[in-house]
Amino acid sequence: QVQLVESGGGSVHAGGSLRLTCAASGAGYRRYGDYCMGWFRQAPGREREGVAHIDPDGTTTYADSVKGRFTISRENTENTVYLQMNSLKPEDTAMYYCAARWNGGSRDRVDSYNVWGPGTQVTVSS
Repeated sequence: QVQLVESGGGSVHAGGSLRLTCAASGAGYRRYGDYCMGWFRQAPGREREGVAHIDPDGTTTYADSVKGRFTISRENTENTVYLQMNSLKPEDTAMYYCAARWNGGSRDRVDSYNVWGPGTQVTVSS
């Protein structure tokens, strides 16, 4: 089974930037390029929500709240996926998680994903 771990979170002022990284390891990582990957976030007292998604062929989708500010990308030869976050806003403050799926489902559904990382905290101050 593949394992995921996120890094790159931190605290920034509004308008700043961060780049999150999700690294894969363990049995099954050699098929990383076949997985659909997603970034999700969860703020205190709120449900986990989809942020950005990328398919094996490079097709990307974004939540309306982050379009034009966030960019998801992947480097399959290094088993990594990135989330570049620009023009950050206080409402972006949340725990950010990366996830992978390979058994079908939908890009925006939490229940469709097979494995999750432990998360990395992003805090944006006004």
